[in-house]
Amino acid sequence: MMENGEIPENAPEHCPGPQSETAGKSDACEGCPNQEICATAPKGPDPDLVAIVERMATVKHKILVLSGKGGVGKSTFSAQLAFALAAMDFQVGLLDIDICGPSIPKMLGLEGREIHQSNIGWSPIYVESNLGVMSIGFMLPNPDEAVIWRGPRKNGLIKQFLKEVYWGELDFLVVDAPPGTSDEHISIVQFLQATGIDGAVIVTTPQQVSLIDVRKEVSFCKKVGVEVLGVVENMSGLSQPLSEFKFTRTTETGEQKDMTEWAMSYMRENAPEMLNLIACTEVFDTSGGGAAKMCNDMGVPFLGKVPLDPQLCKAAEEGRSCFSDDKCQASAPALKMIIEKMLAQKNISTENGA
Repeated sequence: MMENGEIPENAPEHCPGPQSETAGKSDACEGCPNQEICATAPKGPDPDLVAIVERMATVKHKILVLSGKGGVGKSTFSAQLAFALAAMDFQVGLLDIDICGPSIPKMLGLEGREIHQSNIGWSPIYVESNLGVMSIGFMLPNPDEAVIWRGPRKNGLIKQFLKEVYWGELDFLVVDAPPGTSDEHISIVQFLQATGIDGAVIVTTPQQVSLIDVRKEVSFCKKVGVEVLGVVENMSGLSQPLSEFKFTRTTETGEQKDMTEWAMSYMRENAPEMLNLIACTEVFDTSGGGAAKMCNDMGVPFLGKVPLDPQLCKAAEEGRSCFSDDKCQASAPALKMIIEKMLAQKNISTENGA
């Protein structure tokens, strides 16, 4: 397999290289299993990569959001990261390259919107004047329709997004990738490498079944030369105001009897200060040390923990920012600290401009 014009491992000793004009034709190529491929492959730089470099020239910072495991809240983090950066008055683009499971239109409140084309390219869908979004979700005639594509077609669409979408001047392009380390990840890195990638934020949950795959994601970044900006431990315990809990009692028959009204009344009368507390409990097994220990073992930054907050889940379902009101008391401050820490690592000021 040949990538980026590199000489394959099974090539003969004096291989001229697949980009050479004599590739597949010189005496050294006789008997090589790649001879026919090299002889017929187009030579020189990929013209699409040149177009991508030109298109990305107006984008200052590019951040990949990755996860080894699905269902860890990666798209929720991507959406809230984009909302937060836009709230800091940065010009922000959010590119969803999860071709088979595009969640970003829902999480940004943009379901049912369609892409428009002009003579300068595809126009992103805008949440605010400084927050644009692009996703295959805007291109599906039916939101329930499955995208059953092989790798080359997925890669083709990612390339098209990068060279056709007209973002204008951007401070940040946040790229929400699917879980894993396969075609989409290789493509986005390969296509953006020449334009400069600031790095990747990797999202995980605390338990080992997720961290096992996140270790592979860290390894992937190291192999392809993408800096790991840090790891976020999402769903790090359930946290929400005590006043938002429901209380039940198990009856002798095994049924759950709602005791919420009684419990709230009791606290209001006997311990009203308890209603201002945030209750926390572990949901996943953290005996292995969680993401913090993994980061220490692998030598990558740990950005922080975001609790499992029902209000954050609701904000994602409703396609709104968790920073726009005081409902996400448990998660919004944690996310804000993580984002500020990430920007500080890249020496990016949060004061109006990158």
